[in-house]
Order: sequence, then C-alpha cells, then structure tokens
Amino acid sequence: MPFVKKIDWGSLWDKSKEWIRNPMNMALFVWILAVGVSGAILFMVMTGMLNRVLPNKPQRDTWFEVNNQILNALFTLMCLYQHPRRFYHLALLCRWRASDMHQLRQVYCKDGTCKPNERKHMMVVILLLHLNCFAQYALCGLNLGYRRPQRPVIGVALTISVAICAPAVAGLYNNLSPLGKDYEAQVPPEVDEESQLQQKTPETERRYSLVPRQGHGESAGSSPQWVGGLFEDMWDDMSLAYLSVFCSCCVFGWNMSRLGLGNMYVHIATFVLLCLAPFFIFDLAAISVDDEAVRDALGLAGIFLCVLGLLYGGFWRIQMRRRFGLPENRACCGKPDLTDCMQWLCCYSCTLAQEVRTADAYEVVLVVQDTLQDKQPMPMHHRHHPTPTAAAVRSLDDGVTVPPSSVSATRT
Repeated sequence: MPFVKKIDWGSLWDKSKEWIRNPMNMALFVWILAVGVSGAILFMVMTGMLNRVLPNKPQRDTWFEVNNQILNALFTLMCLYQHPRRFYHLALLCRWRASDMHQLRQVYCKDGTCKPNERKHMMVVILLLHLNCFAQYALCGLNLGYRRPQRPVIGVALTISVAICAPAVAGLYNNLSPLGKDYEAQVPPEVDEESQLQQKTPETERRYSLVPRQGHGESAGSSPQWVGGLFEDMWDDMSLAYLSVFCSCCVFGWNMSRLGLGNMYVHIATFVLLCLAPFFIFDLAAISVDDEAVRDALGLAGIFLCVLGLLYGGFWRIQMRRRFGLPENRACCGKPDLTDCMQWLCCYSCTLAQEVRTADAYEVVLVVQDTLQDKQPMPMHHRHHPTPTAAAVRSLDDGVTVPPSSVSATRT
C-alpha cells in the first residue's frame, strides 16, 4: 500500500520522542496505557478468557469490579479535565465576538475557515460534548454510590450509552455538517482584520472529483470506475489485504481523509466506538443479571449490534460513490445504497480494499468556483454548464495551493 511504503520510520521515531517530552503528552500516554490495560483485563473477564486463572466466580467479580472502577475513574478524570474548556467554548459561542469566532474556528471548523451557519453547528457539537461529560458524571455517581448487586442495570446501561454515543455523534455531525466541508471565501483587502472576521462569509463550496493517475490507462474525460472486483483482486496487494482485515478502522479513516470526506482521527474513533461500545454496554448489563438465559441474550445482542457498527463504513461508501460518480451496484433489491451497506456487512475487508485501490488509481482534484471576481450576468449556457478553468483545479496529493484571487470560475 502506498501509504505504508511512504512512511519514514526514522522521522516518525524522532517525532515520537519529541512528542513524549511534553509533560501533557506524557500524562496522556500514561492515561491511554492505563485505559488499555484495564480495558483488556475487563474484556477478558467478561468473555471468560481468564476463567482458568480465576476459577471462582467471586474472584472474577472482584477483578471485574476493580477494573470497572479504574476505567470509571480514568474517564471521569478526563471529563473533569476537558469540561472547563468546553464551558469556555460555550461562553465564547454565546458572546460571539470577532476574536471568539477565530478561536472557535480553529477548534471546530475544517482548516479554521468560515462556514455557513457555523454558530448553530458549533452549538450542536459543543452541547453534545457537554452531554458526554454529564453522562460520565452520572455513571460515576452510580458506580460510587451503589454496591455492585444493588446498582441499577438500566441506569448504568443508559449512562454508558449516552457517554459513548454523544462524542461519537458529535464527531459524525462535525464531519457531515458544513463545519467539516471546504469552502472558499474572499474579503476586500481594505477591510481591517476585525471586520474581516465579522464579515467574512463563504462564497462557494469546494468540489472534489477523481482523475486517473498516470499509467492507469483511462482518459481524463472518462467517468471514474471501481478498481478491481470485490473478491478476486483482494490478495493482489498483500499488505493492503492484511491491513484491511486487521487494521480496518485505521485504513478506513486514512482513506476517507485523503478523499476529503472528513478527519481521519474522528473516523477512526467513531468507527471503533460503534463496533465495540455495544459489546461492553450489554455485557456490563448482563453481568449484573442472575438469570442465565437473559445474560446470554444480552451478550448476543451486544455482539449483533457490534456487527451492525460496520454499517458506518457502508454509509461512507455511499457518500464516496455519490460524490465521485462511481458506478452503482443494484444487486440487493435494485437499491445501490442497500448494496453498499450489505457489502460492508458481508465482507468489510474486501469492500475496504476496493475503496483503497480506487483511491490509489485516481487523484483527488479540487475545483474552486469563486463568485466574487465575476459580477456580470453569466450567459445561460455558462449558468447551466459551468466549466472551471485549469487554474481552478488543483491536486490534493501534490499540495499545490491556488490563491482565491487567481481563480476565475463561473456562477452556478
């Protein structure tokens, strides 16, 4: 896979050493390590992997409760660390001055630029993040206020669900809303900086398209096609095949990011939460139930919902197909959207490998349509058939920057 082959491991190691020297990053690394160890022990106790080491049920219950409380303390500590910052952002959003806009855009807007209706969208994201903190506080109260046998199962399941889903929904909303999209905007040069922040408004959304790379064998005017079949070309690139199977969340997030479909880390975190959170929620509830049949039913329900988390990949395959005009597959009841979702459910690794091969075979280009330069009425054929100039098209892979003032395009 080109991504793996381009990694400079020496430079990556140097950057890692530089990163860990920061005291805050040291604390974050210790926090992640503690969460990983406690989560792994909790997972092995819940799935019975430690039954030979801990043959007695009281022993397993003790280990479960200890690691559950450790995880509860770690996530509550993180919420206590993040919550004041989220209150500060809420205060900035309510005040909404010029300097406040700039500061909030750096955190919540892609590339730190102005977006349409950005204040409303930021409010949704910030409120969801506040909901995450309050749900974690409620879960902490239940864990500390009740002994395990008396702890309300519904309350624990509800608070865990909200604490996990709220940041996942916030990340997904941030990607799908205008906050996660690209826009071009211009401001007259004679306006001062503060007025720019107040008056700057997005004029056009950036449009992405795919053009064949050199040697791919397609003409530039031909429509994009999926590269390779779903199953037969899976093992042509062994590195891609193994990464798609064992590291699918990371490969998926990276691929969506280079296609301009959202932030890589948000995709990875959301995908992991959707595929793992149901298992922990339902199994935590099952452990508190004495009825064996109910416990098994809750465990199976958690596993089933984890599998349905793969629909997140199907949703973004639909967005990829629609944005770049890729061919539809109507194998499932003649509905291409349903087919995309079923491909992810039935063989997520094959589907992801096909998406990566397609992105490797094409270059993502950006078409910028600027309406500030042209104030004259456009002829009807230009309005209905906009043709961007060559200067308005740039390749994201080459990293070429075209200043807005040099772009001349048509009004749609």
